Order: sequence, then structure tokens, then C-alpha cells
Amino acid sequence: MKMKQLFFGLLLSLNLIGFAQNSPKEVLFTIDSKPYYTDEFSRVYNKNLDLVKDESQKDLNQYLDLFIGYKLKINKAYKLGLQDGQQYQAELKSYRTQLSKNYTSDSKVTKELIEEAYQRSLKEIKASHILILADENASPEDTLKAYNKAFDIYKKAIAGEDFGKLATDYSQDPSAKENKGDLGYFSAFRMVYAFESVVYKTPKGVVSKPFRTRFGYHIIKVEDIRDNRGEVAVAHIMILTPEATADNKVDIDKPKTTIQEIYKKIQQGEKFEDLAKQFSEDKSSSSKGGVLNRFGSGQLSSEEFEKVAFSLTKENPISEPFKSQFGWHIVKLIDKFPVKTLEEMQPDLESKVSKDDRSRLIFASMTDKLHKKYTVKRDDKFFGVISKLVTNDFYEGKWEVPADTKPFDKNLFTINKVKSVTGTAFLTYVKAQQKSPNTLKPVVKLVEKLYQKFVDQELNQYYDDNLENEFPEFSAVMDEYRDGLLLFDLMEKEIWTKSKTDTLGLKSFYDKNLKNYNWKNRLDVVVLSSTKLDIIKKATKLLNQDKTPDFIKEKLNEKDGVVNIMTKVGVFEEGNEALPKNLKFQKGISEILKEGEYYFVVKVNEILPAGPKTLEECKGKAINDYQQYLEENWVKDLKNEFKVEVNQAVFEKVKKQLKP
Repeated sequence: MKMKQLFFGLLLSLNLIGFAQNSPKEVLFTIDSKPYYTDEFSRVYNKNLDLVKDESQKDLNQYLDLFIGYKLKINKAYKLGLQDGQQYQAELKSYRTQLSKNYTSDSKVTKELIEEAYQRSLKEIKASHILILADENASPEDTLKAYNKAFDIYKKAIAGEDFGKLATDYSQDPSAKENKGDLGYFSAFRMVYAFESVVYKTPKGVVSKPFRTRFGYHIIKVEDIRDNRGEVAVAHIMILTPEATADNKVDIDKPKTTIQEIYKKIQQGEKFEDLAKQFSEDKSSSSKGGVLNRFGSGQLSSEEFEKVAFSLTKENPISEPFKSQFGWHIVKLIDKFPVKTLEEMQPDLESKVSKDDRSRLIFASMTDKLHKKYTVKRDDKFFGVISKLVTNDFYEGKWEVPADTKPFDKNLFTINKVKSVTGTAFLTYVKAQQKSPNTLKPVVKLVEKLYQKFVDQELNQYYDDNLENEFPEFSAVMDEYRDGLLLFDLMEKEIWTKSKTDTLGLKSFYDKNLKNYNWKNRLDVVVLSSTKLDIIKKATKLLNQDKTPDFIKEKLNEKDGVVNIMTKVGVFEEGNEALPKNLKFQKGISEILKEGEYYFVVKVNEILPAGPKTLEECKGKAINDYQQYLEENWVKDLKNEFKVEVNQAVFEKVKKQLKP
């Protein structure tokens, strides 16, 4: 896979840089009567012009030959049927999906949402809320009833009644009874987008008017606004608070006593990590010395724990014992991480926006543009027939598409007078929607709503399917990637695998080109080096006593880890960086040599004269050369297999246009 990524990195860097070519399109050459045009040749040549290092490739005659060779290989791939391979099809589809994202979403809206999310992430808001439940598909009567109830509570809140007590008395959020509606501090992406938007637009101390999300009607009060504290990494030691029961009386003071004893051990100099492993009752972190994943405000269920963690500093990194709803803790600061820049957060924000409710805004914006771009014409009479087929069984998930769909296979609507969508396709879509909660009634209204969603889906699919027609640059990139993917598979099949497995062919190639695989003069040596002359003198003396390199290092390097001497042992060619430049090619122990700040002494065990390498000694280079040889001869064979005809008159015009 890494090889394929490298291959496409090179291919796309050479072939996919800009598309501003407006020259007339003429047939430059044909392969078995299939035409290849001047616009593609000119575009690719111009893109490669500043990138190629081989000057011969800038020559237009030479480049045409290379280009024809490339297209011959693609024709061969199609002839072998490589385009039908499942892996090829899957990779091509995956690439197209990734590339199409640049075209199938509203980039302007996406950019605005990312910038908005970043600006919101710079602040943390402490808020409380009251929820009155209302299904997003509730009837108008039920919706109004929920709104009126929420508005009555809102009037009490702005009249000065305690917001926490109102939350306890009226909120239908189950947690309100315990937390009085308090949500703590949070930042962007922690709440649904509609809720977040109202919170960030409400001033500190103000109660919002009732507003709706998919959960119902909310009233929020912003208690505080502060700068985002970023994230913090800490370790902790926790002693759990045991629960007393009728059959189990516990010493409620024991956890506090234990944590205080641990704290005294820390003050006496014992390691926090060791104490966490030994005593902490948080089993998920104790084995790691108490280390927790880094977190930001609102990510933990204990506000008290967060408060203590963020209050720690490098000067005071360990907290005193404190109690949370889970037990007693001591927290140690590891590091603090400030809020990142927009540029640093861009990839993460893009991902979060695509998965958040915000993505609906992007889809809606794009869909709105497509409704203006394309015409959708529905057969209203046929739709009336279709809609009557859907019954109240839908709400119980029991509705089925009619067994005989033939009467519904005719067109329900058309897009741009080109794409026809059948009634059967819509009925199949309706059945699939039973998996999602749909409570809109009566069923006729539900069917109309589902129809609109279906049309939106089909519009987006039609647009995606036609990107090649809509955007010439998209088509060009896909054509080149498609060809590149085929070329990779073909090269792997015809050249790369063969060069590695055809042992007889490789041996024959090696024998015929033996002159290209020769050693220079070589030395079998022990090289000792040091920045200290007295050390190298001692090393020379030890070498003369036939001591081994390991013995010399152990003798001359100090016990406290100071390295005085380094050794290299092996066979090195003349000119290798491992050998001192002024070393004489003679057996025995050299004189002390100096290069820069280093002193060397070399023991030459053997001198190996220049001579041919064995196939094993040069196998990597021989395989690469054999691959190149196979490819060059392969192209010659392809020119015999396929009929190539160049329109020379057109090529002469192209040369005049492309020459500076």
C-alpha cells in the first residue's frame, strides 16, 4: 500500500496541477482508432514543464513518445480487463467520493460554520436550562400547548423567580431534579447546534425566550462567560466513598483519613505515581500512575474535579485532598494545553461540522442551489395514486411495498428532463424511512414530507453523478487517476512482480550487464574515533595488544555514561564516509589520523581489490535495472501490438503553440 501511495504521489504531482488550457481540441494521435486529443497533451506537458529534471523530457518529440507509451499501457490494461477488478473499482469509487466532497457541499457555508465554531470555542459558558418536551413532528395543537407552558415559565423567570427552583418544579429534563437545571460550563459542539446558538447569543445574566430544538422548548439562563481554559492533563489518586446500606454500616471518615495519609506520604517525598498504583481505587488509571486523558471544561461529570485540575500550576502542581461526588482525590498537574489557532484546529473543526447538526445547514444550502439549478417535474396524478398506498401501518413499522411493483415502475418525476425516477423507487425509499422516528400525521402529510426529502436526495445524487460533465477539471482529475490506478495494477502485474520472481531472467540480465555491478577497492577494518588525543593513543595501544572493539569501548568509556571512544567494524568501499580520507590502503594498524575535531586509528584486517559483485550483493540495484529494461522493451512490444497513428500536421501546430 505504501508503494501505491508513493506511486500516486508522484503521478498526481506531475499530472494534476491546474487546468487553464483553452486551446482548440484536435486529434493528436490514435491507438487502434481510439482518439487522443491535443488539449490533454498540452495540459499535461505544461504542468510537467517546471517539474521534470530530465531535460530530454522537455523535448516535445521525446515527450510525445513518452505520452504515447503511457496511453499504450492504459490500452493494454483495458485489454486485460483490469478495469473490472473489484479492488480497482473500490479504490476508484473511494477516491471519487473524497474528491467530490469539494464540489458537493457549499464551501462558503462550511467556511462560515467553521469560523463561527472556532470563535465560539474561545469562550466557555455556564448556563442553566428548563426543558418542556415536544416531539419535532408533534401536532400543531401539542406544539402550541408545549410552547404556552414554556412561555408561562419564562414570564415567571423574568419576573424574578428563582431559576433553579423553576427548573426543579417544571423542567422535564430528568436531571433537573438534582442539578436545578445547571449545565455547568461548556463550549462549542457540546450541545445541539440550535441550543448552542441561542446560548452564545444570550448575554450574561439574561434569560432567553422559549426556543425550540428537536427535543422540545427550552428556556436558558446564562450564568457566566469566561475565556476557554484549553485542556489540562493530570494524574489523580482517588479513594471511593462507600455507600452505606441497612446491612452494611461503613466508616464514613475512613476515605478521608486514607487520602490524608497518602497526602502526607507525597509531602515526605514519596512518588505520586507509585502511590497511585498502590492505593488509588480508580482502576482505569491506577495502573498508569493515575494518569487521565487530557480534558477541557465540561468534559468530566465533576465540576469540582475540573476546578481543582485547572487551578494547578507548575509552581504548585499537586492539590490538597478534596472531595467530589465520587470520593476523595489528590490531583497532580502534568501539563496544560492552550486553545489552538484556527489553522491548527481546521481539520478537527471540519470533521466536527460534518458530523454535527451544522451539516444540515450545509446540505440545505447546497440543495437550495440545486433546486434553482435544475427543474423537477412531478406527475401529480401518479403521486396521488402512490401516496394512497402508504397506510397507518407505517407508524408501527409494518408497512410494506406492494408485492407487484410493475404498475409503479413508470416515472414519478424527472430531473432536468434527463433523469427519471420511478414510483417504485420512491415506495422503496418510504419503506426504509420506517427505521427512523416519524410521527407526523396524518399519513398524507408524512408522505408529502418524505417525498420532498426524497427529491432532495435524488437532486444531490444527480448532481454528484454529473460532476464530470459540470466541471472539466474534475473530469480531468478523475480520468488521470483512473488511468493511474490502472497503470499501477498493470505495472505490478507485467513488470514489478515479474522482475522479482523471474529469477532466470534476472540472472541472464545480470550476466549480460556485469560491468555495471562492480566493487571499488574495499577494506575490512576496525575504525576507532575520539575527540581526545590521549584516548586515541590508549586505543592504539590496545589495538596493538589485539584487544577487541568491545573490550576497548568498555575500557575507555566511563562508568557514568560519558562516551570517549566510538567504533565501526565492517567492509567499506574506497571513498566511504566511514573511512578517514587520508587512510593508506595497507594492512595493519594505521598511524593516528586527524579530521576536524576527531582523531582516528584504523586496523586494516584485509584489502579487497576491485571486482564484480555477486548477484546477491547487488540484487536491489539489479532488480531496479531489470524493471527498467523490461519496461523499455515492453513499450516496444506494445507498439507492435497496437496500431499507433500520429497526426503529424496537428503535432507541428502543437509544437508551435507550446514553444516559448
